Amino acid sequence: MNFASDNWAGAHPQIAEALVTNAGGFAPAYGTSELDKRVEKMFSDIFEREVAVFFVGTGTAANSLSLTWASKPGGVAFCHSEAHAIDDEGGAPEYLTGGARLKGVAGRLGRMDPNALDAAIREHPAQFVHAGQPMAASITQATEIGTLYSLEQIEEIAGICREAGIPLHLDGARFANALVSLDTTPAEMTWKRGVEIASFGGTKNGCWCAEAIIVFDPAKIGQMHFLRKRAAQLFSKSRFIAAQFEAYFRDDLWLKNARHANAMAAELATAISNADGARLAWQPQANEVFALMKDEKAQALQAAGAQFYPWKPPLSFAGEMTAGDTLYRFVTSFATEAADIQKCAEALKA
Repeated sequence: MNFASDNWAGAHPQIAEALVTNAGGFAPAYGTSELDKRVEKMFSDIFEREVAVFFVGTGTAANSLSLTWASKPGGVAFCHSEAHAIDDEGGAPEYLTGGARLKGVAGRLGRMDPNALDAAIREHPAQFVHAGQPMAASITQATEIGTLYSLEQIEEIAGICREAGIPLHLDGARFANALVSLDTTPAEMTWKRGVEIASFGGTKNGCWCAEAIIVFDPAKIGQMHFLRKRAAQLFSKSRFIAAQFEAYFRDDLWLKNARHANAMAAELATAISNADGARLAWQPQANEVFALMKDEKAQALQAAGAQFYPWKPPLSFAGEMTAGDTLYRFVTSFATEAADIQKCAEALKA
């Protein structure tokens, strides 16, 4: 009953097999192999337009380099006040951008409020050099707490960015989980709504170590080739990232994995809702479930073999907690089995 994180899950067998298949022989390095080019074409097909693809090894690198791509002197990037970029990147965006600042924007349950974003951008007028200048906005899809931006919300935020003359970045560490939950297409969730650059994650959804930066207009790649090299993210044997993505996309494995993870989360949410001494903090929209439990209930569940962690309550939610409640996070993945959910449900009842 491992609900600690989708990062804890291993690689899907088909992706592991692809790594073995491509392990032998020789192939041109640094992204120039036929496999690399084939996978870049797959990305363009998936997004329904020609895109520029930059393979990297981690989500932190993808997010940080995306913001570096947009960086300006005295630059300020806007994201939700509890976004991964602010809370969990260890200062990497600030470091790789050479000193840009991340400015938190308020919003309920992990989603940036468009009006708050507009107000935050207006605090940095062009004529006031001391405040720095807006350089980008970033949204996380799915958010840190498993909620989603609707297509309309993405479009509204993109409109604010367009008016301010800054690009919108999408942190898609759980891109596939959000996509299948919204029942939409990659194009509709990104560039058709105004997203200019995205971090596309595969690691949490069955890959071994595969992330990509997608620039939706190849004419705007700017210095990304050099930025990636400078950040030590240009892999010589990049075919091994490409091999993972090729298997990931083949026969829609990435979508099947995400649907399974989301379905397991929905079943887990039902089990928590039906248990005494536990309740959902909010309805899950992807593969993360947040529950409020008394500590003794959580300890009993952990003693029964379930792995999960306490979570810091979102600022917008803290007032809705009652005395003695602790917020806990449960994460499902492609590797979660129905038997795990059943065992957890039985332990919750006990």
